Amino acid sequence: MKIQEADAKGLLLAQGLPVPGWTVARTAGEARSAAESILAAGADRVVIKAQVLVGGRGKAGGVKLAGSADEAEAVASAILGMSIKGITVRKVLVAAAADIVKEFYLSAVLDRAARRILLMGSAEGGVEIEQVAAERPDAIVTVHAHPHLGLADWQARDLAFRMGLGGQLKAAVAIAKGLVRTMHAYDADLVEINPLAIVREPGEGTIVEKLVCLDAKVTLDDSALPRHPELEALRDPDEEDPADALARAAGLTFIRLDGSIGCMVNGAGLAMTTMDLVKRAGGEPANFLDIGGGAKADRVAAAMGLILADPKVKAILVNIFGGITRGDEVARGLIEARAQQVRDVPMVVRIVGTNAAEAAELLRAARFVTAATLDEAAAKAVAAAASPGSGA
Repeated sequence: MKIQEADAKGLLLAQGLPVPGWTVARTAGEARSAAESILAAGADRVVIKAQVLVGGRGKAGGVKLAGSADEAEAVASAILGMSIKGITVRKVLVAAAADIVKEFYLSAVLDRAARRILLMGSAEGGVEIEQVAAERPDAIVTVHAHPHLGLADWQARDLAFRMGLGGQLKAAVAIAKGLVRTMHAYDADLVEINPLAIVREPGEGTIVEKLVCLDAKVTLDDSALPRHPELEALRDPDEEDPADALARAAGLTFIRLDGSIGCMVNGAGLAMTTMDLVKRAGGEPANFLDIGGGAKADRVAAAMGLILADPKVKAILVNIFGGITRGDEVARGLIEARAQQVRDVPMVVRIVGTNAAEAAELLRAARFVTAATLDEAAAKAVAAAASPGSGA
């Protein structure tokens, strides 16, 4: 689950990381009020940032500076309602503009292959890390945190020195360890600060330099949300793919892909195998969809609706191994779903296991195309997708 920058900053702040203050505004008037307060507190300018879950906001005109409350209101009015990569801006973040000395990049990401949290840092902050990795891979430094002991102080110091943060060593160590702490605290997949910046701020009669988190990006593991029910409120329904929302409501595991063969399977392992055999048969899966164990007819119908909502789907392959799931329940759901189909998409069904005989009788009476083996089913689905007029 991706969350907005302002919410991500809130999680970092709760873990003790240095994050400058901010206000979220949903109207130009609210942005004006926020700017008035920030400017009255001594800031020279404010920054107004579109809150959308995509990168490249600055290039799209979604990040601008303002030197007065009037200008802040005008800037916010221009940003609110604009479209950035197809997403409408509905709120903005208003904060004091930082006097940046140097920008860095720092993130903690779940490295599934190593089964550890990976810290990645770079002195090339403020730009997309993918660009840095492609053009200057040597500019990225990494270190793995121990799965039980976490990130050791010496590891954090080594990372800071290699990033060029020796002059801000204490703060850099605290932030690096804070990112790992945030990963654990919220079951996050990614915690990213870009930029992590050295900024100038007024001190006691002088100007001091501090290391702060100017931007934040956090993605949370949906599967762990039952442990953190309070984080569900951070989900932004305006930016969530409608298919993802429907799948979650129906209790389905659904991931959209780029192919033309819609797949409905019960069990993650069987779903992966089904997708592999579709590819071996010469096709490309359009989705990963696991209806789970014990799926009833209504869930099957919901799953079919998700598949059919994808215009790229030219054929559907249903592969069910009946253990907890009853084959006849799946068959009834398929019959119900086909009756509600708005597109004529060919379907190939393979059901084995619990109540497979009853399912076969129901499918035969409803004139479904069936298959005895998964290889046969995959071949039939790929052939159906390639036939003229399929998926019309």
